[in-house]
Amino acid sequence: MSDKRYSTLANAELSIMELLWKESPLTARQIREELYPDARTAQHGTVQRLLQRLEEKGFVARDTSEPVLLFSPQISRVEHAGAQMESLAEKLTEGSLAPLITHFVEERKISREEIRRLRLLLNELDKGEAEK
Repeated sequence: MSDKRYSTLANAELSIMELLWKESPLTARQIREELYPDARTAQHGTVQRLLQRLEEKGFVARDTSEPVLLFSPQISRVEHAGAQMESLAEKLTEGSLAPLITHFVEERKISREEIRRLRLLLNELDKGEAEK
């Protein structure tokens, strides 16, 4: 896909991204030990394949300047979540985010603090439009 933000991630790939978003850079060994702490069989090949796929999709970069390869995310959690919401809106509501946001508000899936932040953001946008 030309825009990596809209690429979907398999659950195993997302698990690796979750680790890298929490702490990076990480080695493949650190990732393997975190994902498969009690593995009875070697999972090194699995982790390597997942990292390669994530690199091909543009989600992960490898740093070869050290003796051990280090992996870092190339897209933030917020960027990925936003892109996935946009993709979902395109599929379900002809690109409109309003029905999704309305649903979250009505079903109490958005906290009061998140609603307060949304209000502030909307007010700032309104001020910016009024100044134009």
